[in-house]
Amino acid sequence: MDMPSPIARTAPLIDPFQRAITYLRVSVTDRCDFRCVYCMSEQMTFLPKRELLTLEELDRLCSAFIRLGVRKLRLTGGEPLVRRNLMELIRSLGRHLDSGALEELTLTTNGSQLEKYASELYAAGVRRINVSVDTLDEAKFKAVTRWGDLRQVLAGIDAGLAAGLKIKINAVALRDVNEDEIADMAVWAHSKGMDLSLIETMPLGDIEGDRTDQYLPLSLVKARLAQRFTLNEIPYRTGGPARYVSVAETGGRIGFITPLTHNFCESCNRVRVTCTGTLYMCLGQDDAADLRTPLRASSDDELLVEAVREAIRRKPKGHDFIIDRRNAKPAVGRHMSTTGG
Repeated sequence: MDMPSPIARTAPLIDPFQRAITYLRVSVTDRCDFRCVYCMSEQMTFLPKRELLTLEELDRLCSAFIRLGVRKLRLTGGEPLVRRNLMELIRSLGRHLDSGALEELTLTTNGSQLEKYASELYAAGVRRINVSVDTLDEAKFKAVTRWGDLRQVLAGIDAGLAAGLKIKINAVALRDVNEDEIADMAVWAHSKGMDLSLIETMPLGDIEGDRTDQYLPLSLVKARLAQRFTLNEIPYRTGGPARYVSVAETGGRIGFITPLTHNFCESCNRVRVTCTGTLYMCLGQDDAADLRTPLRASSDDELLVEAVREAIRRKPKGHDFIIDRRNAKPAVGRHMSTTGG
């Protein structure tokens, strides 16, 4: 059999709809120190540690994607900073920033460990992170996260800003929970120089309760915000699915991530890898590819690259998210913490 040429090994990843795959999100753990009500069950069963990719395997997998044209790498979870020795992986991946092969190395965190790691993250080359905060009310925060401490998260955010990190706040819009404080959250975030991104609750994974009770369309949220603020549409993008407006009164930006009310798939340049090495070409589809087996089958990356290319050839045009009001079942059975946000 003819061996693939070096050019074939490193040619960029192009999906069937001629979208270049330049953004990789990698879940480094399915574990989290919170139990957010829209994300996971309170009594979660986590994966056996032997099924997880080692830090060395994660480094090798990410590096292979970078050679194939990935320019932005986001580490997620679960909560990525609860993964033991994660900073070793982040420091190692920083070499791709130094070489110019990678434009951005970032992560999404709940902020619980940020006070401890903010300075190390900046020193490793991380310049921008997302922190998930759904409410600034301590009692509500405890209710939404079940295990979280808002003061600890706010201290982490302050430490991140002091370390030089650019922070974006992610908030899931939840009916009858935080809808009355979204405007005030924008004022708070903008006062600290942070953008705020609002996210519709996504129908992934079985949770206690009816997800239809949580769902708050961002079209409604935006209309309410427009009653208080002057919102101006802007072309600003960060590489993700958010569509931004600027707020004249605060000088800040609000992003809207709307998988249900407005499908954002037409320009999707992203794929996701779980902590077990499963590649999902679409957050809202179950089709997946096993990368752990080829990764462990050979010391070089030929089998791995072949598996990645074959999977990208199956990347769908878009997802099929819908809130199932008749059966209250998720559109996709796996939890968000398994896939990585």
